Amino acid sequence: MNPRPVDLHIDDLANPLFSPEAEQMFQAVAPLAESIGWTLDAALEQASVEAGLTDFGEDIYSEPLMVFLRGAREEAGLSPMGEVTVWGQVIQFLKNRLLIEEEFKRHPEIAGEVIERPLIIAGLPRTGTTHLHNLISSDPGLHFLPWWESLEPLPPLAESEGRFEVDPRWHRAAEGIAMRDRLMPHFKRMHDMWPDHAHEEIHLLAIAGSTMFFETLAPSESWREYYCGTDQTPWYAYMRRVLQVVQSRRPESGRWILKSPQHLEQFGPLARTFPDGTFVVTHRDPVSITASFATMATYSARLSQRVVDPVKVGGYWARRIEDMLRACVEDREILAPACSMDVRFHEFMADDLATVEAIYMLAGKPFTREARKSMASFMESHPRGKHGRILYDLGDFAMDRRERRQALGFYVDRFGVEIEGSE
Repeated sequence: MNPRPVDLHIDDLANPLFSPEAEQMFQAVAPLAESIGWTLDAALEQASVEAGLTDFGEDIYSEPLMVFLRGAREEAGLSPMGEVTVWGQVIQFLKNRLLIEEEFKRHPEIAGEVIERPLIIAGLPRTGTTHLHNLISSDPGLHFLPWWESLEPLPPLAESEGRFEVDPRWHRAAEGIAMRDRLMPHFKRMHDMWPDHAHEEIHLLAIAGSTMFFETLAPSESWREYYCGTDQTPWYAYMRRVLQVVQSRRPESGRWILKSPQHLEQFGPLARTFPDGTFVVTHRDPVSITASFATMATYSARLSQRVVDPVKVGGYWARRIEDMLRACVEDREILAPACSMDVRFHEFMADDLATVEAIYMLAGKPFTREARKSMASFMESHPRGKHGRILYDLGDFAMDRRERRQALGFYVDRFGVEIEGSE
């Protein structure tokens, strides 16, 4: 077995260093950025032409997408690569929506698909949600949303009747991960990804037209204000509609395991959409969360922003994390004790399977020998820190640890979170 790579501190957050291959790629996309229309009408037209369809379904997408596109263009400081990436994502979301609506037209019985008693994880990034999600997803008795299928829940019409040894959507997802690893070789230390790994519903919410994911693509105050000030229930309902389509194509039965950090500040829409769900809320030292997420967001910004300002990026996400934690504290009682539980990071890290067993008990789901064996196999093949770890430092973002500790004390006190490191 190869030894784990040594821990690393990323020292080029403010002045990113790229390979010659990456520099050539950035130059190549610049002309494409100049041709972007940046209006909703232009996006709808392009998506329709590429998908060969015209019906986008109920219009709950126009208003949020117009707000997002305007904020991305005017506020996010996007580089040409960032502009091409954001525009391409929007087009893909709209093409997916066209395909979803077409599928319902061809198979109206899909509306009868029951998303029954899902297990749903809500927690900020860096709280163990990814490991917990993938661990539970290894249970063959559950449905989960793999990365490749979250990007394209349905194949394009040109591929819909084809027979392939491996789904072309899987290949496209694998190519995207390989490209990301070439451009950001340290990213997998923070968030390991592979085509079949269990992914969040944020891409499905983007197909619906409104999601916190837009903030990670192009942070803007106008989008944040719109998103946080608008009841997200309609978009959660459409997300469930996409899950019905995905489920209809799976012959086996089973409950879903879902996860998204967005859910942490959306307990109301989440509970209304899945009234029979079992909800797992994860918790970790919020100062550690802030340091690690600010690092990941700033490192990722090198592919989308003209100028990467760690203080600005880190400050934006420090405020958002604090807002989300306040929403969690204020709304936690929306999730009834009989169907929800809190999982603290240090307890989960101490005994993975004991945590899963407690979740299954709450959900009324047998923790079978087969499920336990599958999870043990997953942990063996995906050990924590297999790619090496990142060393996080709030000083990279001009943040004061004691100030953050005081500002976030309300959350630590409410959930009895264990403090990490020395103060």
